[in-house]
Amino acid sequence: MARVPDTKSVLLVTGLSGAGKSTALNALEDLGWEVVDNLPLSLLNRLLGTPRGERDERDRPVAIGIDSRTRGFDANTIVRRIERLNDQEDYAVSTLFIDCAGTELERRYSETRRRHPLAEDRPASDGIARERELLAPLRRWAEHIIDTTNLTTNDLQADIRSRFARGDGPRTVLNIMSFGFARGMVRNADLVFDVRYLRNPHWDDALRKGTGQDPAVIAYIRDDPAYETSLSQIEALLETILPRYEQTGKSYTTVAFGCTGGRHRSVHVAERVAAHLREAGFSPTVSHRDLPGGPRKDLTAERAGSSHLTPPSDPL
Repeated sequence: MARVPDTKSVLLVTGLSGAGKSTALNALEDLGWEVVDNLPLSLLNRLLGTPRGERDERDRPVAIGIDSRTRGFDANTIVRRIERLNDQEDYAVSTLFIDCAGTELERRYSETRRRHPLAEDRPASDGIARERELLAPLRRWAEHIIDTTNLTTNDLQADIRSRFARGDGPRTVLNIMSFGFARGMVRNADLVFDVRYLRNPHWDDALRKGTGQDPAVIAYIRDDPAYETSLSQIEALLETILPRYEQTGKSYTTVAFGCTGGRHRSVHVAERVAAHLREAGFSPTVSHRDLPGGPRKDLTAERAGSSHLTPPSDPL
C-alpha cells in the first residue's frame, strides 16, 4: 500500500465577488481536488483535522473557498492562521486570489442584475471598493493571483488547469463504441465515423450470423483494400485530437463507429481502434450498442480474459 504523504496540500481560494471564484473552485473539483466553499472559519481546523481515510481519496488536496461573505471573515486573522498552519509539518497551505478590475465587475453586476453582497442599498462600485479594502491583506499574501478582467470562463478554467492539475489527477473518460445506423444515430457522441464503406459481411451467407468479434468476420473485413489505410489515418487523427480534448478539461469523450446493423464492421473497427489507443497510452472502454449479448469491457480486463455483462442498450 502506498504511503500517505506527510503533508496535506491546502489551497485557499478567495477574491472579489464576481471575479470568478466559483468557476475556479469548479475547475479544481474537476481536477480531483476536494472542494469546500464558504466554510465558516471556526470550522477550518476541524476540517483539516479530519482523519484521512484508508482509500485513495486520502491523498486528495483540499481547496477551500472563502470571501467577504464567509462567516467570521477577517483577512488579517486568516493570514495569521495560514502562517501557523505552514509552520506545522502536516500542511502546505497556499492562496489563490481571483482579482478583476472594478469597471469590469460593475459591468458584470449590471448585466446579471445581481446586487453586490456588500452594497445591498448602494451602487455596486461602493461594495467593490469596500471589498477590495477588506481583502487587501489576502491579496498581498497570495502566491497565485489571477486577474480575470479580460478572461473568458474558458480562459480562467484553462489557467486553473495549467497551475493546479495533478499528475495523478482524473483524465478524460474515453469510450469507444459501435452502433448501427439502421437502429438510429448514437446519442451524445463527440466523434462519429461511418465505416459502411468497408466490405459488408452481411452479404456472405456464411458470415451473416457472426459478429465483428469472430475471426472469420474480422478476416473478411480486413481484406478490404481500403481497410488498413483508412483505419490507420483514423487512429492517427484520434491520437492528435484526443489529448486536445483532455487539455481543455473535457470530462467525457465518446468516439462512435457506425455501420448498417451495428454487428459486424463497426464492432471490429471499434475494438481495433480501442486496442491501438491503449497501446498509445489512453485508457478506453469499449461498448457495442447494437450487439445483443455483446460484452462491455475495459481493454485491461479483456487482455486478462475477464468480461462484464452488457448494460441495457440505449433506447432508439
